[in-house]
Amino acid sequence: MCLAIPGQVLTVDTAADPWNRTGRVLFGTIEKTINLAYVPAAEVGDYVLVHVGFALQQIDPEEAARIWEILRAMEELQDLEEATKPLREVSA
Repeated sequence: MCLAIPGQVLTVDTAADPWNRTGRVLFGTIEKTINLAYVPAAEVGDYVLVHVGFALQQIDPEEAARIWEILRAMEELQDLEEATKPLREVSA
């Protein structure tokens, strides 16, 4: 299964070769350099979906917020599942 994470474009570094167009993208509190070649219209302030370092498409801020809420809920569910697993017995 592949998962794309929404992020907000902070900077755009234009290159002579459009396939090397990159920018800094913010994911919550983490900032990464991302390839923006697949979203040529993306500008500072826009939201993009990113998978393995490539922005795959632009999305609106509401969609980005919805995805973050789903990701937060998944993490909470995972924590709940971990808490209800039976403890393994330790051999002496």
